[in-house]
Amino acid sequence: MQKAKGVLVILSGPSGSGKDTVISELKKRNVDIRQSISATTRPPREGEKDGVDYYFIDVPTFEQKIREGYFLEYVRYGSNYYGTPREAVEKLVNDGISVLLKIEVEGAGNIRNVFPDVVSVFLIPPSLDVLAKRLRGRGTETEESFCSRFAIASHELCRASEYDYVVINDDLDDCVKEVCSILDAEKFRYSCMKPIVDEILKQTTTE
Repeated sequence: MQKAKGVLVILSGPSGSGKDTVISELKKRNVDIRQSISATTRPPREGEKDGVDYYFIDVPTFEQKIREGYFLEYVRYGSNYYGTPREAVEKLVNDGISVLLKIEVEGAGNIRNVFPDVVSVFLIPPSLDVLAKRLRGRGTETEESFCSRFAIASHELCRASEYDYVVINDDLDDCVKEVCSILDAEKFRYSCMKPIVDEILKQTTTE
């Protein structure tokens, strides 16, 4: 029996929406989805590991990979590049493995141009006040940095309409359950089940 294709899922949201926390919970619950590791030119944050959280590379190397067509999508966000390696993602999806991409809003638009069947989920905070508290609560932001991130986050919230699903990250457990419900349903979309349907039809016509 043929395998169903994997689901390619975008998870986006403004800084402070809790993307990393939600992904961490999905891993803890052994949800059947693989996270794609992005490449970036920004320096690692405390506790981040190369090849686990990101592939950390310098700007000249990143720009060379752009020219080589290495990335499925890439975006310059502030002074840093972020990109999604193409080959690994395409292979996993074709092998029936669902893949989660945590990417910025601009990168999400680029992915849609390449993968029309991509499923996009946008995380939002319950309010702008909560968003501001989360950003300040990190303890790593200068006032200037906070103002910049908050302005960018507010702008990104206006682009929620571009996504298939919007999930409010207020209660973490509820949020993760809602994301899981989306993933479970999307596995049975026709574009994923087509290989199985085609095999059954082929058996019918040859018998």
